[in-house]
Amino acid sequence: MRIRHLAQLALVVGVILLSGCAVTDVHRTEPLSRQAQWALLPLANHSETPLAGQKAEASLITLLHQRGISSLSQAPRPTQQNFLALPSEQDYQASLDWAQQQGVRYGVTGSVDEWQYKAGLDGEPAIGISLRVVDVNTGTILWSASGARTGWGFSTTSGVAQKLMADLVDTLPVQQ
Repeated sequence: MRIRHLAQLALVVGVILLSGCAVTDVHRTEPLSRQAQWALLPLANHSETPLAGQKAEASLITLLHQRGISSLSQAPRPTQQNFLALPSEQDYQASLDWAQQQGVRYGVTGSVDEWQYKAGLDGEPAIGISLRVVDVNTGTILWSASGARTGWGFSTTSGVAQKLMADLVDTLPVQQ
């Protein structure tokens, strides 16, 4: 019997170790309609990795479609872009204005706060992302989630980011 308990404990510890480290916080409100018009607004890139926001957006589109949000469009980006500059409040407002003109109800936005490989022999990927859904007409935040995750030396930043965003998007309160 004692060996069985030790084996179970070893299995639980192994699963925890294989999953990497993750932290998430979620703020939920009333359910949001899948059938409404949705738009992916630009994600701010607060990391030191150029284009991390756009990399996250590419995965986020797929994850939102998987959650049943089929009426999803992507806001156009500003024509002049410095890859290292942070999006301005004016850029965000322009994407909100565009979404209002398109009849969008919900806008998905957020930020990439970390997208890098940690220094060291293994070079573990470390990702930090915040997402939120806003009412395009009022600017009210209807849902928000943020999290951080690290992977193992053999993991990629994109793979760790996709897993983190999938966990965050799974908490999105959508209904028919």
